[in-house]
Amino acid sequence: MPDTLGRAVGDVIDAVRQREAIGCALAGFCDAYLGGVRGPVGDAIRYSLTGEGKRMRGILFLSTYRAAGGVGDAAALAAAIEVVHAYSLVHDDLPCMDDDDVRRGRATVHKVFGVATATAAGLAMVPLAARCAAESARELGLEDAIVGAIVADLMRASGAGGMIGGQLLDLDGEARPLALEDLERIHRAKTGALITAAATLGGRAACTSPERLEALAHFGEAIGLAFQIADDVLDVTATTDQLGKTAGRDLELHKSTYPALLGVEGAKQRAHALIEEGCGALQAVGLLTPALAQIARFTVERTS
Repeated sequence: MPDTLGRAVGDVIDAVRQREAIGCALAGFCDAYLGGVRGPVGDAIRYSLTGEGKRMRGILFLSTYRAAGGVGDAAALAAAIEVVHAYSLVHDDLPCMDDDDVRRGRATVHKVFGVATATAAGLAMVPLAARCAAESARELGLEDAIVGAIVADLMRASGAGGMIGGQLLDLDGEARPLALEDLERIHRAKTGALITAAATLGGRAACTSPERLEALAHFGEAIGLAFQIADDVLDVTATTDQLGKTAGRDLELHKSTYPALLGVEGAKQRAHALIEEGCGALQAVGLLTPALAQIARFTVERTS
């Protein structure tokens, strides 16, 4: 028991250190890349990146990088992933989408800077993230082919085949019932694509084998969908103060959700089954570290 407790405490401390490293890398990103983005758009980008956040995608990337044998300082590449995530939140909160006023416990970007500025800021963040990913991957000493694959994976996750496509499907699905298969197709793209990319990019940056990359993708897809199921459950079981964003928005927008289709307990069971599936894929190739197991548990046990 003492050894188990010690490992658990060590994992928590490591996650805190990773989160702090990503926060520092995001501050460095702002200093390095926002000099040419003047006026309110640059201010809006900085605002979106420097607020509180779980940094789960960046931590997932760093954890898979270490699990696959990576030894360099990859915090800047983790920050690039978080920039893409932040862009998606800026646009997700816009009045033409989820129309939300609160994110991470404070006013959303469009409430502070206006809709036009928030829209432009989100658009600007994508190419800046691509540039950051390319430069930070080169700083790790990776070959050009791997650098290109990393940027391509990140952009694919953020585009029509990933978050943007998923968001369009999500908007189209409002105010009408969806089958479970349709709901999962939406969220494997809208939420899961970037989480899957974060998992696989860790393997790419560590130059791991195709077999292990496939297992990391399987893990990322599983926890990405489980993360969304947990979000849906929290939307109906938690408060706005607990979430740091407006609770009950799915119901207000008449969205199909996992609790609506499966019930709260059924949704939780589905999420836990996905976590077991994803961890099993990593265990089969020797990549299931305590840190990755902890991330999987956090995905379904979190309270915000």
